[in-house]
Amino acid sequence: MDLNDIAAFAQAIIYEAGLVLMEGFYQHKEVEQKSSSVDSVTQYDRIVESLIVSRILSRFPDHAILGEEGSSHVGKGLYQWIIDPLDGTNNFIHGIPIFSISIALYKREKPLVGVVFDPTRDECFTAVTNQGAFLKDRNNNIQKLAVSHTQKLIHSLLATGFPYDRHTNPHNNIAEIEVFVKKAQGVLRLGSAALAVCYVASSRLEGYWECKLSSWDVAASRLIVEEAGGRTSHFNNSRVKLNKQMNLVASNGFIHQQMLDTILEA
Repeated sequence: MDLNDIAAFAQAIIYEAGLVLMEGFYQHKEVEQKSSSVDSVTQYDRIVESLIVSRILSRFPDHAILGEEGSSHVGKGLYQWIIDPLDGTNNFIHGIPIFSISIALYKREKPLVGVVFDPTRDECFTAVTNQGAFLKDRNNNIQKLAVSHTQKLIHSLLATGFPYDRHTNPHNNIAEIEVFVKKAQGVLRLGSAALAVCYVASSRLEGYWECKLSSWDVAASRLIVEEAGGRTSHFNNSRVKLNKQMNLVASNGFIHQQMLDTILEA
């Protein structure tokens, strides 16, 4: 399997999907709630997921597929595509131009290809395992990504997010953010986990943490930050294993242990 060809294929799909989202961004959204009052979905989440799934199955009918909005295909081999058609749905609904699309290809638990596209800025983050991570901008300029070399948490700009059950569950990241705000240069909430991790890969941020993420939130971006020289782990410093509710830290590597210690303190 030619992974560079697969990455190009995924990029072509994700650009097509981005056009759909940008058209929908200025249109009326039909909003429904899923697991909670802050877990929203629109018709565009579903339209984009359907488009991506149809494109993948037309070329790889034997591959498994996992999509946030319920698309699934069992497949017959070792390969699985993991899709987030719209990461940052609440931003999208409110007209805030910070959202993304993620497509990843895995062989069992090993990430092979990751693509994250920000259609509002026309920025496409890509990685192929063992080949580095790259950013293609709106002018088709391509740059190789590398994490920052910031050594201390106090000099680091971080990002985070909150779980969908934060109104009812005490494990809601509020204690953690209170401690991080006092220890870091700054803490942002972008509203898109995939973009936040890609921003770590591109030196825009030094670190990111969040609890209760799902596989599709970071399946693509975790490969991108790792290929850019960064580090990922669960809160207990174990190797990342994708599942439905996981705790993730992504960093430039230099501040990783400081972030883990801060989470433990909280």
